[in-house]
Amino acid sequence: MNPIQWLKSLDSSGQVALLFIILFGALMLLSLASFMLQLRARHRGLSKDDDRPGEADSHLDSTLWGDAPLTLAPRRRGLRHELGFLWGGACLFWAAWISGPLGATLLFGVLSFLALREFITLMHTRRADHRSLILAFFVILPVQYVLTGGRHFDLFSVLIPVYAFLAIPVVSALADDPARFLERNAKIQWGIMVCVYGLSHAPALLLLDFPGYRGRGAFLLFFLVMVVSCGQLAQLVASRRLRRRPVARRISRSFSMRAWWIGTLTAALVGALLYWITPFKVGQALVMAFIAAGAGSFGTLVMKALKRDAGVRYWGNRSSITGAVGLLDRIAVLCFAAPVFFHSVRWYFKLSL
Repeated sequence: MNPIQWLKSLDSSGQVALLFIILFGALMLLSLASFMLQLRARHRGLSKDDDRPGEADSHLDSTLWGDAPLTLAPRRRGLRHELGFLWGGACLFWAAWISGPLGATLLFGVLSFLALREFITLMHTRRADHRSLILAFFVILPVQYVLTGGRHFDLFSVLIPVYAFLAIPVVSALADDPARFLERNAKIQWGIMVCVYGLSHAPALLLLDFPGYRGRGAFLLFFLVMVVSCGQLAQLVASRRLRRRPVARRISRSFSMRAWWIGTLTAALVGALLYWITPFKVGQALVMAFIAAGAGSFGTLVMKALKRDAGVRYWGNRSSITGAVGLLDRIAVLCFAAPVFFHSVRWYFKLSL
């Protein structure tokens, strides 16, 4: 029996145990390597003359990333952010596996609530928007996740794009405040689409009914999180090492199509390597991973544009001096990748609603 046949012959408990060892072992090694690099940078910085502060950091930055001498702190921050997303994704997978579809749906419902709160906090709203916000937080959000948990995918797919799209401006108009009406409603609707509609497709993956794959939906969620996070990490490294040719300089100086291709193709290769935990064949897993990672990467560019418009560096209204980031910074890529991945899988395999 070859290794691939042995892996596919394992039951779900055996595959989970093997993934636990591989995943958390790899994350521990990556985190240890990141910590050692930080210690090395700090040691070199302290060992230099007081007359030349920052030279060590600049030299190490150039050595590590092949870029012009800049301070290393933003680079380390970006790497820590991607490692944090990997850790968060791994923990989400285990939480989804242990709690089952119902627990995972509740978990993502809470994440949607917190993410939408972060989004709305940084958007300009007026007193007349309070009714629309109550509708968004306490009606649309829970109904969307109730439909998800009940596998009512027909209504789940159109509740927000159709019914919420009409309901939000109606409620806002009844508040009798026409000032910046279009802008205010567009921001609320955009927040609902990203934070609620997009993210609700992640627990929906647990409920897809593949023939011969019943009870293993958590592996699809794990597959999605791993391919998009590995793609983001590869894109980050590529954007540092390659000569930058940003396609949207005023939004992101680090986003280039060369780095996007490297990150997305890396995600596709990771997806092909993980095909044995999915109902896909190797080629199908590669294509699905490519689609999900590509959508997630473009989604992060869109969220950067929104942050530029709001005049902030990070979601969550955190201080950019500390380098802290909000929840939406960590899950934004999943908010864009999950619906594209979900509907691509359901359409290609002709899964029933």
